[in-house]
Amino acid sequence: MHRPTALGGALTALATAAAGVLVAAAVSTSPAAAAVGGTGTGYLRTNGNKIVDSTGATVRLTGINWFGMETDNKTFHGLWSNNPWRGQLDKMASLGYNTLRIPYSNDALKPGATASGINDFVNPDLVGLSPLQILDKVIDYAGSKGMRVILDRHRPTSAGQSPLWYTSTVSEATWINDWKMLAQRYAGNPTVIGADLHNEPHAEGTNPAATGACWGCGDTARDWRLAAERAGNAILGVQPNWLIFVEGVSCPSGGLSNVWDNDPSNDEDCGWWGGNLSKAKDFPVRLNVANRLVYSPHEYATSVYEQSWFKAPDYPANMPAIWDKYWGYLHKQNIAPIMMGEFGTTLADPRDKVWLENLMAYTGTGVNGMSFTYWSWNPNSGDTGGIALDDWTNVNTAKQAILQPYLIPPVGGGGTGSPTASPTGSPTDSPSPVGACTATYKQVNAWQGGFQGELTVKNTGPAAVNPWSVTWSWPSGVTLASGWNATVTQSGTTVTAAGPTWSPSLAPGASVTIGFTANGAASAPGTVKLGGTAC
Repeated sequence: MHRPTALGGALTALATAAAGVLVAAAVSTSPAAAAVGGTGTGYLRTNGNKIVDSTGATVRLTGINWFGMETDNKTFHGLWSNNPWRGQLDKMASLGYNTLRIPYSNDALKPGATASGINDFVNPDLVGLSPLQILDKVIDYAGSKGMRVILDRHRPTSAGQSPLWYTSTVSEATWINDWKMLAQRYAGNPTVIGADLHNEPHAEGTNPAATGACWGCGDTARDWRLAAERAGNAILGVQPNWLIFVEGVSCPSGGLSNVWDNDPSNDEDCGWWGGNLSKAKDFPVRLNVANRLVYSPHEYATSVYEQSWFKAPDYPANMPAIWDKYWGYLHKQNIAPIMMGEFGTTLADPRDKVWLENLMAYTGTGVNGMSFTYWSWNPNSGDTGGIALDDWTNVNTAKQAILQPYLIPPVGGGGTGSPTASPTGSPTDSPSPVGACTATYKQVNAWQGGFQGELTVKNTGPAAVNPWSVTWSWPSGVTLASGWNATVTQSGTTVTAAGPTWSPSLAPGASVTIGFTANGAASAPGTVKLGGTAC
């Protein structure tokens, strides 16, 4: 989360929910596919102020934060809602968010850590899983949709943020070792592209008695730039393909200005927590692997704190110069890429709408614009709200409308797509040759009153099915609860799974796996058809 320099700021409102105790078998998932198209191919690296893929093509990360793993729940918030976890990722991808920034605390990584706040009826496949196992599943599914993932060490413990990267109970060694563990866990999986080392380093104490995170002061116990080098190089020693995302500080001295002592030497210009990279040019982060450094400032509106610049007579014309000073110069001078890791607002104040519109315009349009991950998907962020509304399904259209022109949607692989997209046509639009498909069904879970399954349909014909649509029948009394990897609907005893608008074609030899949960007695799909022709 985010807080301003001058005071503690508003804490994220932490929603809680009771999880059930239904026992269900864990689902075994395959490694996430390499992202293609919207987020490039293979691992990413930097080139000047650009992020590029393994072919050298420019990639713009236009993502969103989904928090919760840093809180007492130790897993994603909203798993208590009626929208299944896959449905939420489907919605994010369909809206155009191609990257997921995932905050965590070191508490969630401890052996024996327990995830809570999970609706076991809606998400039976998550019951009994550890926070890391749930993270595995989210990463796997996000990767199948062409999304990328950035891991964010948000807090040392679930209790709250810290000005420094270590505390009296969580050492620097723990911080680095946990990062190395995560780098090893996801080595070889290009869905996970990097590490946001520590969230919002900031000032503490009053100058000249500063005790918070400084930039370039040379004190190894407080110099965030030096700590970022130590952690970044340790991670790159394990996983040299990752990007290292480094946030700013709030005040380069690491202490708050004392404006009452009449000593100008103790006063300095400060910005948002994590948002001040004004010293990064003079004191750059030095990594042992070239082309891996991305600077990641945070930027907020009046709903978080009313900074002086929001009250200036020339607002908002004054804002580009402020952004230039704190972090934008790094992009404009081709020093390094910018990935704005957090920015957000409730839009309650009319000035905030102006701020968001101007900030997005400042980042630039198209693939050459600065990367970003919006805060947040969650509606329960106390001082910003979210893109999702309180039902975790519908969307704040006012915010989305401002962000939409800057979003570059992910391009999924393997025929997977967004169940939130509209069906592309009827099953008779493009009939397949007779016998040109195969269908395989696997029951994943079953419980009293319901079950979960996966139906894999392969196009064995000589031509693409475009648009593709799969239908099957269920006995009377079996009803669809949720579906993913397609737009899944039910009419009577017939279920239809239609491909998404952005990936409507199922090529020869390609297959799609349609997942679902259903109410009623466990039943295999009957009379499966692809494009109107029985498999």
